[in-house]
Amino acid sequence: MKLFYSPGACSLAAHIALREAGISPELVKVDIREKRYGENLDYWQIHPQGYVPALQLKNGDILTEGPTILQYIADQAPAANLAPANGSMARYKLQSHLNFIATEIHKNFTPFFIGLTDQERPRAEQRLHYRLAQIEKALGEQPYLLTNYSIADIYLFVVLGWAHLVNIDLTPYPALLAFKARLAERPAVQASMSAEGLLG
Repeated sequence: MKLFYSPGACSLAAHIALREAGISPELVKVDIREKRYGENLDYWQIHPQGYVPALQLKNGDILTEGPTILQYIADQAPAANLAPANGSMARYKLQSHLNFIATEIHKNFTPFFIGLTDQERPRAEQRLHYRLAQIEKALGEQPYLLTNYSIADIYLFVVLGWAHLVNIDLTPYPALLAFKARLAERPAVQASMSAEGLLG
């Protein structure tokens, strides 16, 4: 498998999941601003939306969209227990968490990276904090979003990692801070971040 990634972007979740699953992909770094990879190749030819991640399979097929890629990875290594069985209620709960993280947390971080005026930022912060409070409540005193560690936890860990980059204070969310610290200790997380140059 070949993972097209950009350091610290949401593709980090797929990178971590691959390592947790015991799969060693070929890593292909993408310049997401210029939409180029490798020897100045056109990334638009890989991903029609131009963002990461993209996962190229051995047969040449390419998967896009983070939650889909995460589920595909989990299903390739069922013994790693990164996702409940297809068709189970637990799987639907996993998909619910993945969709919430993608549409309500990930997407509410995006404006901070694109650029906000001084007038726009307070409203953007309000929207993001509203959703962070919801996921804090969903986590509660549990170590993970589901009964076991899963790809939803990996995705949440990655997007929470963006908070310090855009000056979003997570101190109102002690459960999320404890969760983030707990996942940061996992060997697969550390190895993935190190490979992407994200550890000091």
